[in-house]
Amino acid sequence: MPINSKTKGSNYERKLAKEFRDFGFEDCKTSRFESKMLDDAGVDLTNTGIFNVQAKAVERLGAYHKILDSMPKDNNYNVIFHKRNRLGEVVVMTKEDFYDILQMLINTDIVNVR
Repeated sequence: MPINSKTKGSNYERKLAKEFRDFGFEDCKTSRFESKMLDDAGVDLTNTGIFNVQAKAVERLGAYHKILDSMPKDNNYNVIFHKRNRLGEVVVMTKEDFYDILQMLINTDIVNVR
C-alpha cells in the first residue's frame, strides 16, 4: 500500500526529531505535538536551539526561497531539511545565515582559514 504524503511528512518530522535528540537536544519534539503556534509559523520541530526547522519529504520542491521567507523572523537560523526518494537529504538555508555560522566557526577556531 502506498504511503500518503501527510504520513510521509509526519514520519520525516519524527525521524528528524529523533536525530536532534540523538545530538543532545533532549526536548526536541514535532511542533504538531508540542506547539500549534510554531507549526502554524512553518516550524516543524521544537527545542532545536538556534535553528527553526522545516521538514519536507516531497519529490518536487522548488520553493525554497518562499518557504524560508515564510518562516519566523527571529534570532534563529531558518533551515529546510528536504528528503527525496533515492536521492537523499539536503539542508537549505540563506547564504547570509551560512556565512554567519561560518564566521562563528572561524572566530572560535573550529575552522582554521590559515
